[in-house]
Amino acid sequence: MNDLETRAKALKLHGLLAHFDEIREEPWLSSLLDWEEQERGRRGLERRLRRARLGAFKPLADFDWSWPKRIDRAQIEDLLRLEWLDTPTNIILVGPNGVGKTMLVKNLVHQAVLAGATARFLTASELLNTLAEQESGASLKRKLALFTRPHLLAIDEIGYLAYDTRHADLLFEIVSLRYEKRPTIITTNKPFAEWSEVFPNATCVVTIVDRLVHRSEVVAIEGSSFRLKESKEEAKRRARSRARRSRKPAKTP
Repeated sequence: MNDLETRAKALKLHGLLAHFDEIREEPWLSSLLDWEEQERGRRGLERRLRRARLGAFKPLADFDWSWPKRIDRAQIEDLLRLEWLDTPTNIILVGPNGVGKTMLVKNLVHQAVLAGATARFLTASELLNTLAEQESGASLKRKLALFTRPHLLAIDEIGYLAYDTRHADLLFEIVSLRYEKRPTIITTNKPFAEWSEVFPNATCVVTIVDRLVHRSEVVAIEGSSFRLKESKEEAKRRARSRARRSRKPAKTP
């Protein structure tokens, strides 16, 4: 009975608790609490998934581990255990375009959400442009809170575009606010030594990199683009299909 009352308190069922002495022996009480916990769990998961904004993505079961020239599968599978989530440890995926960095990150974020974490996934351009568009200090503060509040923040595609000093300063704000408090996932197609090309003339680049890598695990991927591979395979499939159709004899009237 004490366990049932504890569960009711955790669910904040104040009306039920006010009459708990009257119903503590009722056989339906345990089932009612089960239903309430399950429904709240379901709604909470839906809410966290919606706020994570992952969009469509392929499950890790579809990842072709044989395609990259270099990838540590054991490392990825270990990261999926989420032991780094409460450390907090940053996860940094480095590799050329099209090798599956985004797919891997979305699977990591999805697992974190399933485990109960709040999360947000977005591209570097979406993050930095959204912050740069704020016209007042108050609105900027609100947006910074929006991106620093989730337990896990995933920033995709740093290095695909070049940014000015203002954008570099904003990334510095995000990294600093989350530093040693909450984990951040980064994907980039450039080694850190080349980040000065992403943020030319910005003096804070060294500090950004230093705080990102201080508590981090780096996942290095090498290889050719999956997308280019799939495009070539699809072109071959269409060519074979056209060849088969051309070999069929024409129908006579």
